[in-house]
Amino acid sequence: MNIVWIITTLLVCLSVSVKCFVLQDSGISTNLDIARIKADVRRQKNVTDQLIQLAVNGSAKGQLYNRLADFVDRYGSRISGSQNLENSIEYIKLKMKEDKLENVYGDIVEVPHWERGEESAYMMKPRYKKLTMLGLGTSIATPPGGIHAEVLVVKTFEELERRASDAVGKIIVFNQDWVSYGVSGRYRFYGAARAAAVGGVASLIRSVTPFSINSPHTGSQVYNESIKKIPTACITVEDAEMMWRMSQRGERIEIFLNMSAKNFPKTLSRNVISEIVGSTYPDEVVLISGHIDSWDVGQGAMDDGAGALLGWQVLSMILQLGSRPKRTIRSIMWTAEEFGFYGSRDYFKRHKNDSFVFVSESDMGTFKPKGLTFGGNQDAVEVMKEVMGLLSIINATSLVTSSTDTFDGGEVTPWVRLGVPGAMLETYNEKYFYFHHSEGDTMEVLDSDDLDLCSAVWAVMAYTVANIEDSLPRDFV
Repeated sequence: MNIVWIITTLLVCLSVSVKCFVLQDSGISTNLDIARIKADVRRQKNVTDQLIQLAVNGSAKGQLYNRLADFVDRYGSRISGSQNLENSIEYIKLKMKEDKLENVYGDIVEVPHWERGEESAYMMKPRYKKLTMLGLGTSIATPPGGIHAEVLVVKTFEELERRASDAVGKIIVFNQDWVSYGVSGRYRFYGAARAAAVGGVASLIRSVTPFSINSPHTGSQVYNESIKKIPTACITVEDAEMMWRMSQRGERIEIFLNMSAKNFPKTLSRNVISEIVGSTYPDEVVLISGHIDSWDVGQGAMDDGAGALLGWQVLSMILQLGSRPKRTIRSIMWTAEEFGFYGSRDYFKRHKNDSFVFVSESDMGTFKPKGLTFGGNQDAVEVMKEVMGLLSIINATSLVTSSTDTFDGGEVTPWVRLGVPGAMLETYNEKYFYFHHSEGDTMEVLDSDDLDLCSAVWAVMAYTVANIEDSLPRDFV
């Protein structure tokens, strides 16, 4: 046998052994006895059962709904850069301190500041009709006096390219079909840039929703800095379909659009951070999160007031039990998510090398919970299956899994890409995009009992991962 091969093999084995010792000594587990960890998960059942009962039948029943209702009724929508957002942050900090949460503070972040101002749109031909619309985030204003122009209606970017010679000097209306948020949302994100590239003077995008009662849905959009910027807004499904039918009949459509939107210099906001400090491994962190900002319509109750306040509720419930897990559970309410993950991206840059052992976010609705969507290696998946078993009493045991390099976890995705296990709350959210980014995002969308169940799922997940002796198995990237 080759002596070089023998020496090399021994050195590799020694290196692996040292790495395993160092990582385990730091609390970050590798090459562990998965059966032992799963048994440790089952030993958490006494406390997790108490958390579930506290949420669905005990003194915490209805607590999240009432806290959220008080918050969104008091402040309403909370757009990035607004004083209202900052006032709401101060209120949340005060309430969390009153609730005895630990290490409550605002983590300063530079964020965008855009205001929609006055806006209106009217179809002038073939008949007069007021169009219900909402300007899209960072849109520029129309010129003084507005824009009055003929309309070109298209279904797809490809159709726009084919008809580029017809687009010059026109308002481009995108009547894209609803497929999914990822597919149909491309028209909201990039419609203005694509319309401007072929000489369009403004773009109006069919709202990204599968259902409408003449309800426009706003959201972010992205300009191409090498192409002239044009005003852009969303219109209702009904108006987009109507103009499509008119165009197919060969009728000339004209629209008058007036927008006074303004983009201001970036300003300062804050992520809202609170904790329960771990009893044994305080430097190891289980992160639970959502975003506190919203668009400037509705109340931001569903997107993402409830998801943000879930973190507060979980910490509060654990304190109400008089419990303290071995690891620190940190709740972060991210700021300026709607304009492009500003709060979480800034925090990640400064804290990506901290000892996060698990990260999670709730930002797809807090309807009746199914369980979790989870990203991690196969060993971590096996442990999380055991964790989900603790939720069988409320029938929320679903675990949709993916690898760390394919998991889409919104604002916590960067940590997962580094190999940290991560999760998103999974709910029966089929109607989420009915209300998303619209005036319909109010408390009436939510159900108090469903919020209690979501609290139970989130609390069981966070407490168990924080309290087992070994941290969740992870990849090292």
